[in-house]
Amino acid sequence: MMRELLAVSEGLAGALRVCAGLYLISHILEARKPEKRELAAAGFAGACLAAAVFLTDIPKLYGMAAEAALICGAAARAQKTERRLSLFLSVFYEIAVYLWSFLTAAFVGICARSESFLDRRKPEGQAAVWCFYLAALAILAILLLRRCLLRKKEQVEEQGASKGGSRAVSLLAAAGFVVSVTLSEQEILVFSKNELDVCLLFSLLLLVAVMVFSMNRQYRAEQELAEMKAEQARLLERDYTALNRVYEMNARLFHDLHRHLGALHQLLSHEKYGEALRYLDELQEPAREMTDRAWTGEETVDYLIGTRAAAAAEKQIRFQAEAEFPRHTGIRDADLCAVLGNLLDNALEAAEKVEAAEGRWVRLTMRGIHQMLVIRVENGFQEKPVEERGEWKSTKTEGGLHGWGLKSARIAAEKYEGTVSTVCEQNVFRATATLCFRLSREEISGD
Repeated sequence: MMRELLAVSEGLAGALRVCAGLYLISHILEARKPEKRELAAAGFAGACLAAAVFLTDIPKLYGMAAEAALICGAAARAQKTERRLSLFLSVFYEIAVYLWSFLTAAFVGICARSESFLDRRKPEGQAAVWCFYLAALAILAILLLRRCLLRKKEQVEEQGASKGGSRAVSLLAAAGFVVSVTLSEQEILVFSKNELDVCLLFSLLLLVAVMVFSMNRQYRAEQELAEMKAEQARLLERDYTALNRVYEMNARLFHDLHRHLGALHQLLSHEKYGEALRYLDELQEPAREMTDRAWTGEETVDYLIGTRAAAAAEKQIRFQAEAEFPRHTGIRDADLCAVLGNLLDNALEAAEKVEAAEGRWVRLTMRGIHQMLVIRVENGFQEKPVEERGEWKSTKTEGGLHGWGLKSARIAAEKYEGTVSTVCEQNVFRATATLCFRLSREEISGD
């Protein structure tokens, strides 16, 4: 009877380990949090595995490997995490749990002067195991509470929190190494050389794992930033090349204005009205390429809206725009292109995929409220975009600007103490960008 009760205790501990591992992986990789039914299924599988290992006398190392594979598979299947990173985290999570559960049992055994706490097949051993889990849960609860309080006070950022987590794990690994060395010096309980060597090895492995994971994360962040800057440069180059071409054509037009007026006078004086109209149409072509309508009076904004409106008409997408652009905002043209251009491009891409005519639409609203520019772009969509690590990803498989638009817009908005927020509901995707600006007293009085 006692053996079955101990197996139940071991199974509950296994379920707790698996559920905590899934939650930890989702937090570290910024993936979707596991749902209750997913946690229940994974926890049940973990309980069965732990109980089976306990009852069949399978070596602990094999049980750890099987549990790491279970956590990795559940995370990759349910949370769509990268398998290699999930496996890496699962393996070292199991190592950390084993190390600190053993050290906790050793500490309790030394305090009680009993070796029974080191044997998980005895009630004392299970009591030591649960002492470790309860202490770990208490520490985790304190950390989560502290983080929630700091987040409410707006004193913590995601990057700082990530670095703090890496430091905490590094300290735990270093503490494990120190405690392992200390165990070899005490004389209350006698530990085998293999047990102490395993503890030292696991501590060193954890330190190396934290360093490797931090370097890998930093490399990925730098690589992603470089790719985003390259795509943003391509976007700016595309818009500025077209805009400069129009400016050059207009410059030539004004430079030769007196010649054009002379030619028109000659045609009209000979009553060649048809040829005069065609001549005027040719002269107006550069302006048409830039925009058919002055939306705001700001050339860059008008160009961005006009070109996207023309693209929408070509793709049979209904385009509506209500735009007001305040004067003297000090917002750079490059940042306007990054925010407004990217949001409109993403909206057109999504609306183009809608098969039903009533769902092919894009709506732009731009307003200046006090000293804040608000840009809202809405569009219909058929296929919901994929959310990964808190970011919306384009479903388009080709390379290019898609998938980077919102990130590029968000970085540009942050230069002006702004944000880019998104909402996706009822076949409507809504992106809202806010950019703050300040007017000088002379500019306000001049207006």
